[in-house]
Amino acid sequence: MLVLFFWAGLVLAVLPWWLDTPAGSLSDTGAVTLAAGRIVGLVAGYVMLVQVLLMSRLRLLDRLAGEELMTRWHRDIGGALIVAVLAHMALILVGYGALDGFNPLVEARVLITDVPDMLTAFLSAAILTAVGLFSIRAVRNAMPYELWRWLHMSTYLVLYLSFGHQFSLGNQLFKPGLVRTGWLAAYVGVVVVLAYGRVIAPLFFNLRYGLRVADVVPEGPDTVSIYLTGRRLDRLKLLGGQWFRFRFMARGLWWQSHPFSVSAAKNGRWLRLTVKVVGAYTRELRELSSGARVWAIGPRGSFTAAQRTAHRSLLIAGGIGITPIRAMLEELPPGATLIYRASTPADVVLQREIDWLARARDVDVWYVIGSRKDPGPRQVMSPTGLRRLVPDLAARDVWLCGPPGFVESAHKVVRRSGVPRKKIHLAAFEL
Repeated sequence: MLVLFFWAGLVLAVLPWWLDTPAGSLSDTGAVTLAAGRIVGLVAGYVMLVQVLLMSRLRLLDRLAGEELMTRWHRDIGGALIVAVLAHMALILVGYGALDGFNPLVEARVLITDVPDMLTAFLSAAILTAVGLFSIRAVRNAMPYELWRWLHMSTYLVLYLSFGHQFSLGNQLFKPGLVRTGWLAAYVGVVVVLAYGRVIAPLFFNLRYGLRVADVVPEGPDTVSIYLTGRRLDRLKLLGGQWFRFRFMARGLWWQSHPFSVSAAKNGRWLRLTVKVVGAYTRELRELSSGARVWAIGPRGSFTAAQRTAHRSLLIAGGIGITPIRAMLEELPPGATLIYRASTPADVVLQREIDWLARARDVDVWYVIGSRKDPGPRQVMSPTGLRRLVPDLAARDVWLCGPPGFVESAHKVVRRSGVPRKKIHLAAFEL
């Protein structure tokens, strides 16, 4: 349904150009190039609105599409948006340059210096291109998480900077009428949804539940569990496997927010997140004091037992990726199988609880310990190894959570094992 709405909206975005362009008006190369630039510009404007809508944290979209699909759309549409913006800019410069007798670089200088709103348009294109470059996995992994997140959030600035030139220079949008009114309504609608998802809904949530730190408990040499209490937690709509974006209102931490899954199912008394210490921020979480206020946004995500399509499940966790899966084990039907992949015994988190759940929920648990090059783990994490452990694998739902490289590799193995794509569920955090 959402895909149908997307393509219908794209057609409506381009249709005004088609209706407004007389037959025979594209008589030379410059006119054709300009027309192509205007079409791509309309596409870019529409795709930008869709991209911002995907970043709005509107829970309705998560429920309709699912967390994994929303994440994939965000990535793919983001790439398409950058290509469309750069293509629009290049085609417009070449087209106007052909009409004016300038090369594209000279035409760019003329447009920036002589045409209102063009400087902000070029700035928005530059920001969007930078965001795309910083989103490349290798570049992103080399940056501090909070720096990357704030750079990514500059997409909102692109929406503002590009607004002026669209409505003052766009052939289909500068004229008063139904088309201009429709685009303005789309902008207003996206901004309203963004304000609700990013500001209003989180404000109501935190005023209602008033989360605070209750205790910080070491789970291992580099892992801690943070227990949170609050008001009316028995009314919180939370499923095992979901996550929140937490901002701890403590010195040195309040200016950052990070996504963490809950590591225990809802019980009405407390929430718990289990965190692996991997940097300065997570190291400071170990020093949180009881009573510290917590600003939370959520719960989010569709990596839950509610998405299952079969009675039995196989859950594959890597490292700290066990946390949402441990919470899910309390809500999945008995008879599940868990494969927990870790490099060393010290990297196994919450083992006592997992072993207890194995007995209480009739879960078969396999701890696969060793490096990726060790023959044992390589054999287990192969199509033959998985089918040997779980003979009815193809009939089960499969849940994968862990570091991105691990999930990507495990997903390929599961697919080669004969599991249909619709039965594979991946954990994903939004931006």
